[in-house]
Amino acid sequence: MNLSSPTEEDYLGIYSIMFWTLTLIGVVKYVGIALNADDHGEGGTFAMYSLLCRHADIGILPSKRVYSEEEALLHDQTTLARRPSKLGKFFERSITARRVLLFMAILGMCMLIGDGILTPAISVLSAIDGLRGPFPSVSRPVVEAMSAAILIGLFLLQKYGTSKVSFLFSPIMAAWTFTTPIIGIYSIFHYYPGIFKAISPHYIVRFFLRNKKEGWQLLGGTVLCITGAEAMFADLGHFSKKAIQIAFLSSIYPSLVLTYAGQTAYLINNVNDFSDGFYKFVPRPVYWPMFVIATLAAIVASQSLISATFSVIKQSVVLDYFPRVKVVHTSKQKEGEVYSPEINYILMVLCVGVILGFGGGKEIGNAFGVVVIMVMLITTIMLTLVMIIIWRTPPYLVGLYAVPFVIMEGSYVSAVFTKIPEGGWLPFAVSMILALIMFVWYYGRQKKTEYEMVNKVTLERLGELLAMPEVQRVPGMCFFYSNIQDGLTPILGHYIKNMSSLHTVTIFVTLRYLLVSKVDERERVLVKSLGPEGVYHCTIQYGYADNLSLRGGEDLVAQVTRCLERHIKLSTDRQSPVSTEQEVANLEAARLAGVVHVRGKMRFYVGDDAGCFDKVMLHFYEFLHGICRSALPALGMPLQQRVEIGMLYKV
Repeated sequence: MNLSSPTEEDYLGIYSIMFWTLTLIGVVKYVGIALNADDHGEGGTFAMYSLLCRHADIGILPSKRVYSEEEALLHDQTTLARRPSKLGKFFERSITARRVLLFMAILGMCMLIGDGILTPAISVLSAIDGLRGPFPSVSRPVVEAMSAAILIGLFLLQKYGTSKVSFLFSPIMAAWTFTTPIIGIYSIFHYYPGIFKAISPHYIVRFFLRNKKEGWQLLGGTVLCITGAEAMFADLGHFSKKAIQIAFLSSIYPSLVLTYAGQTAYLINNVNDFSDGFYKFVPRPVYWPMFVIATLAAIVASQSLISATFSVIKQSVVLDYFPRVKVVHTSKQKEGEVYSPEINYILMVLCVGVILGFGGGKEIGNAFGVVVIMVMLITTIMLTLVMIIIWRTPPYLVGLYAVPFVIMEGSYVSAVFTKIPEGGWLPFAVSMILALIMFVWYYGRQKKTEYEMVNKVTLERLGELLAMPEVQRVPGMCFFYSNIQDGLTPILGHYIKNMSSLHTVTIFVTLRYLLVSKVDERERVLVKSLGPEGVYHCTIQYGYADNLSLRGGEDLVAQVTRCLERHIKLSTDRQSPVSTEQEVANLEAARLAGVVHVRGKMRFYVGDDAGCFDKVMLHFYEFLHGICRSALPALGMPLQQRVEIGMLYKV
């Protein structure tokens, strides 16, 4: 389509495309279906991935064990529902299919993070660009500088948490969703009262028949009408499903339909005045109030994507798929409300860089369109798998959902791919860098896990080490952290041989991250005796949406000691040579004598005989491991009680 001379029929066709995109993707797909595919209140592609992993053995993450609460839930279902579907069995048999599924989940997360970079940039830049209407003398660099300043201020406020400023969000969004449709209604009656005839899909058919290839390329611009739908799904941890559904159906959807109708009505009467579709259709008397409301609404929209980015980064960190960064819970009431200082400042630099580097809004819009529709297509595919494998939806209903949405979103994807040279490359670059970091981190962690499993210390070997005459049991309580579940870390043998001692009470602690959003408090800390006197194992279980701080502000030592005392008193198969009362007294005496937290730090020694792939990957992993945070500070360990034991592992 030649945009230099659009016609009334063209505008009616474009509005029809936008109306049905909003209705089908926004209402039917997200509000009607996707919001029901939550994982214990958490949304997004990784939540759906974890849901699939728990209902079929298709995960390749280390912590893919089915959570006991989910097992109980499955036992209540019918035999048919518990039996894996044919598609589930296919994924279980094919490692390639499972890797593709994991790659899709990771790519969806990476694209959403790219969305978190582009949304603040395009939203604020578009709003501030309204200054150039009344004041044509305001140059583009001034608009960019003001937009960058607003974004820097927004990112600097993130450390205070969303809840501290969220009381402003409701009135701002209420003002936005109330005023824009009123202006839309005014424009409809003033310029083109018959605009709603465009709801008929035949206008879409006529649009494509008339414009052919140019009409198809224009889809890359119309996809922007549905931006934010995926963030709405990813932000499910911040709001309830019912609240999102009510807000979207009662205010957001009708507001957008009327606003776009009003803009289209204006453009039909001013067919060549399409350079700034929003501010041009705002009547002069209310221009400045609308400028203020639009700017504030852009900031709120930016905040929602920034919050969603923090959420998916936290999910990745907890599942050990991303280098550990500091994650702060900014609300005691909402566990899903998190903030990461490192990620916050990286996002800030990237957002400002996008505004200053791209300059024009068109290039950012092209990049934005690529991100939005790619995430939506991934969600459609994963949602189809959820319907088949978990919900056991009848095939004809699955087809009724999947076929139209794959065709529609596939058409959008094919159109936005033509925009890759014109700015669309940016989200791909960001996503590929993030995916590379995730893959390298996972590869390095798997290499370490494989080494630990091959060289783990068995209970028999531990008994032999403790029986050596030079090894002494010294007073105190030692928490020894390990990554493996079955057996003891090789660093233990390294530690005992070099220190010639072990504390009278030694507790081997494993942090187990489960593919669920939250773990019940009763199953958070699991303890057992290992056989040798004073030696125990403790597993601390977390879901990806859990707060790492323990219940009621209680520290780890107090909670584990309490769990051990209960375990000792209730144990029916005691093997300890001392009485229950004596074992409990020994536990308390060791705690009073002093506590130390020992963490093994296994490093790779990449020899000359290592393969080129391993050399590159493991050197990169060691770099990431060196700059990331320790897992211990997340559990609130006092610095003076921490000890690190180093060990080299030759690859």
